Amino acid sequence: MDFSFTAEQELLRDTVTEYLAARYDIESSRAAARIGAGWQPQVWRGLAEEVGILGAALPESVGGIGGGPVETMIIAEALGGALVVESYVDTVVVGGGLLRRAAGKRAEDLLSGIAEGSIVIGFAGLEPQSGYDYGSVAATAVREGDDWLLTGVKTVVTSAPIATQLLVTAAIDGEIALFAVDFDVANPPAGLTVESYRTIDERPAADLTFRNLRLPADALLLADAGGAVAATIDEAIAAISAEAVGAMRKVVADTVEYTKQRQQFGVPIASFQALQHRMVNMHLELEQAVAASYLVTLKLTAAPAERARAASAAKATIGRAARLIGQEAVQLHGAMGMTEELAIGHFFKRLTAVQYEYGTTAHHTARYAALTRP
Repeated sequence: MDFSFTAEQELLRDTVTEYLAARYDIESSRAAARIGAGWQPQVWRGLAEEVGILGAALPESVGGIGGGPVETMIIAEALGGALVVESYVDTVVVGGGLLRRAAGKRAEDLLSGIAEGSIVIGFAGLEPQSGYDYGSVAATAVREGDDWLLTGVKTVVTSAPIATQLLVTAAIDGEIALFAVDFDVANPPAGLTVESYRTIDERPAADLTFRNLRLPADALLLADAGGAVAATIDEAIAAISAEAVGAMRKVVADTVEYTKQRQQFGVPIASFQALQHRMVNMHLELEQAVAASYLVTLKLTAAPAERARAASAAKATIGRAARLIGQEAVQLHGAMGMTEELAIGHFFKRLTAVQYEYGTTAHHTARYAALTRP
């Protein structure tokens, strides 16, 4: 099978990589994540206006470029290699994926806003009892006149503290529906309680409690959203798999370079055979992760069961690789590997968090087994 990119895709990869190398300062990014707003709005605008990647995979009718899964993979891998904290997967992949499957003017307006960089999405899909099952929804929505009343609890809503729009799942007569909620964390609407925090990799997230939150009629984007949510989450798995590949490429390269410079007994530690074996293992895990990322990307347009199997295979493979590569990189760097000053520690945190986003390695191993059972 030919995995080579087209000339346009190579240009996209080079453009994003060069832009981030020139404009994305990891120290400023970490400062914004730890003690600032949690992101850099000027960077987000630059990604929309200067390189146009926020609309690269969105339809041309809403100001996008009309790209597909491969373009998303290329962008996500480049963002992972630069450890970008801005909300690409939450907004463009998850938000854009759900809105593309919705209908109506509000969905189109939100897609246009994503492409131009004025909209940031937080997807509220998980609940305290749901684990990683996005199809388990206890939150409810009931009609009152022309409005909807939304009640329920949503947990670990990443990007919520910086979001301008929430996409929320709720049950209507037992069927999963999707709602849009205008949002400002500094002034949440009546009926919505927000508990904000930072995740282990210093990304903004929140738990949300809805108590008869009143929504207008056009807030309902999809009345039967179960299939749309499942397909979109598999797309998100593909995107963070690519992001993790970008991060692991950087971690492996930096670790090899460090061992060439660090000396012990008068020679570079890269000359020690035991350490060479460990770095070879890191490289092998990286190559398997790359293959898994390609597989799920190419299967996103397949039948639902085949797509889901590829997504779980990729997530389980990526989780194992992220764990080994992250831990080995820290150990080979010694105590420096966990310092705030060295990028490797921040990459380690991100690779640790990736293992739990959209399902753990164990969750997806079990899911893959269930999907392959006769």
